Amino acid sequence: MKLIKRIYSIKILLLCLTTLFMPIQVMASGNHGGGHDHAAEEEEKGPNGGRLLSDGELSIEMKIFEAGVPPEMRIYSYWKGELIKPQEMMVQVTLDRLGGIQDPISFEPEKDYLVGDQEVVEPHSFDVTVMAYYQNKSYHWHFASHEGRAEISDRLLKKSDVRIEKVGPQNLTFNETLFGVVEVPQDKQYQLHAPYAGLVKSILVKPGDKVSKGQQVAILFNSKTLTEYPLVSPASGEVTQINLNTGDNVNETAILEIVDLSEVWVNLSAFPENVEKLALGQKVTVYDLHHHELQTSEISYIAPKMTGGHIARARTIIKNLDGHWRPGMHVKADIETKTKLVSLAVKSSAIQNFRDMPVVFAKFGNTFEVRMVKLGEQAGDYIEVLGGIIPGTEYVTNNSFLLKAEVLKDGASHDH
Repeated sequence: MKLIKRIYSIKILLLCLTTLFMPIQVMASGNHGGGHDHAAEEEEKGPNGGRLLSDGELSIEMKIFEAGVPPEMRIYSYWKGELIKPQEMMVQVTLDRLGGIQDPISFEPEKDYLVGDQEVVEPHSFDVTVMAYYQNKSYHWHFASHEGRAEISDRLLKKSDVRIEKVGPQNLTFNETLFGVVEVPQDKQYQLHAPYAGLVKSILVKPGDKVSKGQQVAILFNSKTLTEYPLVSPASGEVTQINLNTGDNVNETAILEIVDLSEVWVNLSAFPENVEKLALGQKVTVYDLHHHELQTSEISYIAPKMTGGHIARARTIIKNLDGHWRPGMHVKADIETKTKLVSLAVKSSAIQNFRDMPVVFAKFGNTFEVRMVKLGEQAGDYIEVLGGIIPGTEYVTNNSFLLKAEVLKDGASHDH
């Protein structure tokens, strides 16, 4: 007898647990003197693959149709499982999105369904409220349909170094990057010759010496007048080469060479797709290849002809007071070819790929959700945004891939 009572008690307990964990249905209330809502855990599908909402003998099937047309909402209605003519139903749907945005959708009959009067824009992530009227009775459903959304705590945001900016206007600067070589300016390279036939009496400098304009660099002997005279430097600079020694006869050979390297030429190589964007006076930033130093200047010359290798030469002149820019050094240069003020831009580091679309993660408190963005031109760290996000929206600029990983971990279904 005790065993029977124990078995009976276990059956009662199992029955209670089964009742407690039964699947919860979509919230629905028929307006028949007041009803109550039921939450949804499992989504039931209709004959057309859409979400099926039921209340008594009335069911409606909601589907976002996007095959060959912009995404639109279609609703099929059923009474006792039989399709209802769309003219007999009245439906109003409201989509509540993050950020306090509401999309009210009205419907009109088309074929055997009702079709919404506006595009269901991406992302298809919202809380849905449905009001339906059939045979003088009203029906109400409310459910969540979220995608591309994740919740991240403040602690994890700080630990992951997730950074935030606001979408807004940006002045984009477009650059062409060219490579080139530092060269001695042709007008700052001096070959010193003797003006008269004679001898070199003495050389007063050696290679590497710095000289000033007017400084004596050699003493020469005029064999015709039998007098000595000085050879002076025509400019301040550095002795780079000595070709004759004391006692040598002077001839057509330059006695020595002096170069003024306080400024140097940077000759840049421009291919056809580059040169068509270049113009005199454009701002240039020259870097050494290790990015240790930079100098800013402007384009001073563009060659009128291409070389045999289909390259045009462009030139800029840069200051070289500390001697960092040595002739023969390979460099690169960013040439500012265009500026453009755009009304919206995001950092390129923010862009992720979600369902084969470029997205950024918008921030609403501790909730983050994808925003499918239509992108324009890119310049430097920023990309122009042509649509998909509203001004002032906070978005993730750094480590946005962590948000994508969180979304994919939770599932990224796009099943309508």
